Amino acid sequence: MPRLDRRLTQRLARGRTAIDARIDLHGLTQAEAFAQLTAFLRRARRDGARTVLVITGKGAIGDPEGPARGVLRRQVPLWLSASGLREGVIAFAPAHAEHGGSGALYVRLRRAEQLRRAAVLKE
Repeated sequence: MPRLDRRLTQRLARGRTAIDARIDLHGLTQAEAFAQLTAFLRRARRDGARTVLVITGKGAIGDPEGPARGVLRRQVPLWLSASGLREGVIAFAPAHAEHGGSGALYVRLRRAEQLRRAAVLKE
C-alpha cells in the first residue's frame, strides 16, 4: 500500500489540510477495534471524508519477557492493507506528534464515486 505523500503529511501536521473525522481505538480488544474501524471507514467514506485520523495508542511499556504490547499499533496498518479495507483506502502514514505521533495514523480515503467506478470496471 502506498504511503501518503510528504506534502500532504506536512499540510496535515501544520493544520492546512483538515482532518475530516477521527476515531480512537486504544483500550479496545482487537475484535472490537476491527469492527469499529470498519464501520467508521465506511461511514466516513459515505459522508465524503477524504482524510481521517485513526488513533491506536502507542502501547504500554511492559516486561520484555511478557506478552507484546501495542497490538493495535501493529495491527491497524495490516488491516488497512488487507483486502477488506484496502478498496476504500488510498494510503496511510504515521501522524505528526501533535496528532498522536506513532500512536496514530493519517488515512486517505477514496471517494465513494471512485469505489463505484472501480466496482463497475471489475465486472
